[in-house]
Amino acid sequence: MRHFSKLLFKFTSLACIAVLFALGLTTSCVSPKSIVYFQGDSTKYHTQEIKQQYVPVIQPNDLLSVVVGSLSAEANEVFNTPNMFTTASANYSATAAGARLQPLGYLVDVEGSIELPLIGKVKIGGLPTNQAAETIRKLLASYLKEPTVVVRNLNFKISVLGEVKLPAIYVIPDEKITLPEVLSMAGDLTIYGNRSNVMIIREENGKREYARIDLTSREIFDSPYYYLHKNDVIYVEPVKSKMLDTDSRVRTVPIIVAIVGGISTLGILILNLTR
Repeated sequence: MRHFSKLLFKFTSLACIAVLFALGLTTSCVSPKSIVYFQGDSTKYHTQEIKQQYVPVIQPNDLLSVVVGSLSAEANEVFNTPNMFTTASANYSATAAGARLQPLGYLVDVEGSIELPLIGKVKIGGLPTNQAAETIRKLLASYLKEPTVVVRNLNFKISVLGEVKLPAIYVIPDEKITLPEVLSMAGDLTIYGNRSNVMIIREENGKREYARIDLTSREIFDSPYYYLHKNDVIYVEPVKSKMLDTDSRVRTVPIIVAIVGGISTLGILILNLTR
């Protein structure tokens, strides 16, 4: 009886060591250099000239909020009704049926115009929102007393996919945002996100661009993709170690199951022999 117990103990110990070894094969080390952002000059203080500036302009299919103010409350309500149900959420949500909630507003047509009460069609395509607001204000001066106009883009959105904690479509209310800021909104990259090869897809002027950005280098601040444009898509691909890690786990699981099964079978056999 004692002999069999010792034999079972030795075999169990060897089996546990084998299981731990198999589990160790499924883990991988990550170099700090591959996950640290904005690497470069190691001095405590460093300055860098800002070379990139992005001023978004109104384009067809933009959804605009046009808020009019004047001394006439009744007239203001006529203009502002389409803006009463706009959303200030950081990202698009979904209903129970899965449909995306779309804010109301004035839709820019293919000619770059919107239709407003009293003044009719106003061509504002190609203008920044502040210039569009001034254009509308001048036209309204013939109908309203001391009008003020504020124009905002309601569908300035950025899509974030891949190895981030909160992938989603993010609506940017102030129409200006950088790549690090959007990734912060998405909860940052996971440990498996490839920081040196982030893809940005941009569609402008009838062309689709694909750019690769290295977040571990300070050269990102000089990139034309540091300031994001409307409808940019960010894709964070996984590092190779994750794919290898996943593959090794798939291959190792049957081995672990077999070892555990062998331990159970041998234990039952030894117990039967000692009776």
